[in-house]
Amino acid sequence: MGKISSKDLGEEPIGKLLIKQAVPASIGILVMSLNILIDTIFVGNWIGSIAIAAINVVLPVSFFIAALGMAIGIGGSSIISRALGANNHQKALRTFGNQITLTLIVTLTFVTAGLIFVDSIVPGFGGKGAIFDPAKVYYVVVLYGVPVLALCMMGNTVIRAEGKPKFGMVAMMIPSVGNLLLDYIFINLLDYGMYGAAWATTGSYFLCFVYILWFFRSGNSELKLNWKHLALQRDIVKEIGALGFVTLARQAVVSITYLFVNNILYHLGGESSVTVYAIIGRMLMFALFPVLGVTQGFLPIAGFNYGAKMYGRVVESINIAIKYAALLALLVFIFIMLFPDTIVRVFTTDAEVVNQTPSAMRWVFAATPIIAIQLIGAAYFQAVGKAIPALLLTLTRQGFFFIPLILVLPNFYGELGVWISFPIADLLSTLVTGFYLNKEIRLKLKREVPADS
Repeated sequence: MGKISSKDLGEEPIGKLLIKQAVPASIGILVMSLNILIDTIFVGNWIGSIAIAAINVVLPVSFFIAALGMAIGIGGSSIISRALGANNHQKALRTFGNQITLTLIVTLTFVTAGLIFVDSIVPGFGGKGAIFDPAKVYYVVVLYGVPVLALCMMGNTVIRAEGKPKFGMVAMMIPSVGNLLLDYIFINLLDYGMYGAAWATTGSYFLCFVYILWFFRSGNSELKLNWKHLALQRDIVKEIGALGFVTLARQAVVSITYLFVNNILYHLGGESSVTVYAIIGRMLMFALFPVLGVTQGFLPIAGFNYGAKMYGRVVESINIAIKYAALLALLVFIFIMLFPDTIVRVFTTDAEVVNQTPSAMRWVFAATPIIAIQLIGAAYFQAVGKAIPALLLTLTRQGFFFIPLILVLPNFYGELGVWISFPIADLLSTLVTGFYLNKEIRLKLKREVPADS
C-alpha cells in the first residue's frame, strides 16, 4: 500500500475506506485483547485464580487514569480530523501539542493521588480478603507506567485521525506482544509472581511509547510540532475537554461499574464470583474486537467528511459502519453461545468457577447482535464534535441503565440479577441511541446534503 494521506478520508469509496481503517484497528484491538486474555491465562495457571481476581480489581483504576489520555486523545483527534478536513493544518498542530501537555499534567496528578490512597482504593474496588495483597502489589507497580500508557493511548488516536491506521495497529500490537514475552520471562522463568505480572505490563507500555515517539519524529506524520504548540490555549483546551469528557465519563462509569459489580458479587458469592466476572470481562474485551475495530475505523471518516461538509459521505459511513458492525456482532454472539464451557476451561480448572461461568457468560452476551447501533451512534456524535449528545448516549448503557439495574435486580434474583442486567441495559441503550441517531440523520445530515452529492 502506498503512502496514505488524510485526504483519502474524503475521496475513497466509503466501503473500501472503512475496511482500510477498520481492519488494522480490529487487528490492533485483537492483539491487545489477546494480550489481556493470554495474560489472564498465564496468571491463572502460573500464579492462581485469586491472581485473576486481583488484576480485575486493579484494572478499572489503572484504566481510568490511562483513559484520561485516551479521552484527551479522542477529544483532540475529533478536532484534528475536522481541521484536516477543513484544510486548517495549524489548528491540527496546536491541538496535538495541547493534547501532549494536558495528558502529562492530568495523569501525573491522578497517579500521585492513586499511590497515596492505595490502601483505601484497592479494597474499595473489591480487593478484599485473600485478594488484597496480590492486588496491591499489581496496583502499585502498574500505576508507575500509567502516564506512559496514557501518552500511548493519546498518540494512537492522533495517528488514526491522520488516516494512518496501519501505524496505529502496530502501536497497539507492540505492548501486547511485549507483555506476553515479559510475562513468560518474569512469571514463568524468574518466578516473580504478581511482581512479574505487573512489571511485564509496565514494561510493555514503555515499548509502545518508544514506537509512537518514533512515528511522530519520523517522516510518517503530517503533524510536525514545535515547542510553541505545547503551550495550552484556552479555546482548544475547552474543546478537547468537552469532547474528551465523553470518553472520560464512559471510562469513569466503567470503573464505577467494576466497583459495584465486584463488591456485589463478593457479597453474594465470594472470591469465586469475582473471578467469574473477571473471566467474562476479559471475553468482553476480546470477543468484541472486530465490532470495536469498525467503530474506531468509523471515527476519522465521519469526522473528516463532516469537517469538509460532505454530509452525504457521513450518512453513508454511518449506514455501512452499522451493517459491518452488526454482522460481526452476530458472529461473536454465535461463538459465545456455542462454546462458553470450552472458553472458561482455558482460563482455569477451578471447579466452582468452571461451573458458574458459562451460564453467566451467555446472559452477559445475550444482546450482542444489536450493540452496533449503540456504539456507532454514540461514536458519530463524538466524531463530529457534538459533545452533549455524545456524552448522554455514551452514558445510557452503563450509567443510566446498567448501574441502576445491578443495584436493584440482585435483591430479587441474586447473582442472576447481575448477569441479566447486561442484556437489558444493552437493549434499552440501543433503543435510545437508535432514536436520536435517526433523528440526527433526518433533520441535520440529509437536509444539508447538496443536490449533486
